[in-house]
Amino acid sequence: MKLIASLTSPYVRKIRIVLAEKKIDCDLVLESPWVEGNPVSKFNPLGKVPVLILDDDSTLYDSRVIAEYLDTVAPNNRLIPASGRERISVKRWEALADGIMDAAVAAFLESRRPDGERSPSSIERQRGKIMRALQAMSDELGEQPWCHGNSLSLADIAVGCALGYLSFRVPDIRWNEQYANLAQLHEKLMQRPPFADTVPQA
Repeated sequence: MKLIASLTSPYVRKIRIVLAEKKIDCDLVLESPWVEGNPVSKFNPLGKVPVLILDDDSTLYDSRVIAEYLDTVAPNNRLIPASGRERISVKRWEALADGIMDAAVAAFLESRRPDGERSPSSIERQRGKIMRALQAMSDELGEQPWCHGNSLSLADIAVGCALGYLSFRVPDIRWNEQYANLAQLHEKLMQRPPFADTVPQA
């Protein structure tokens, strides 16, 4: 298998952590969807990473689909419960975390637009989504050691990637000062090599 990836993408980071936690070998092929003439759209018509290229050359995208596939093909260290309310709980956490990443990416891209084209109201709308989602995460996590159950799940991986991306791209949102429980979870996750080894770099 091959993973078409960008090292700054939080969605790619999520899949890289899943691969590492499940001990699945996969070649990393670095491509930026923002570089003119990049080949990403040949593998994903939406022109986004990550894309997983399977051994038969078929492709999977986006990160939620890829994570579920990887958890299914390798039964060790299950990250998503098989069925029922537990499964829905983990997927709900993932949706909330991905929503933070979506909003952070949108705010970051808008902030890079030229003067006169930038929309401060659009940026504030995305930041509002982030702040509401952080509050919801903190409330839901409470004093639990993990987002779901008694061990690492895809919920924790997604949340860890969302928090890490905020620190990387929107550092003025000081979530770690406002939400002590999220900061504790993130610190615990960063002690795991798959998280420490995939911190995005500018």
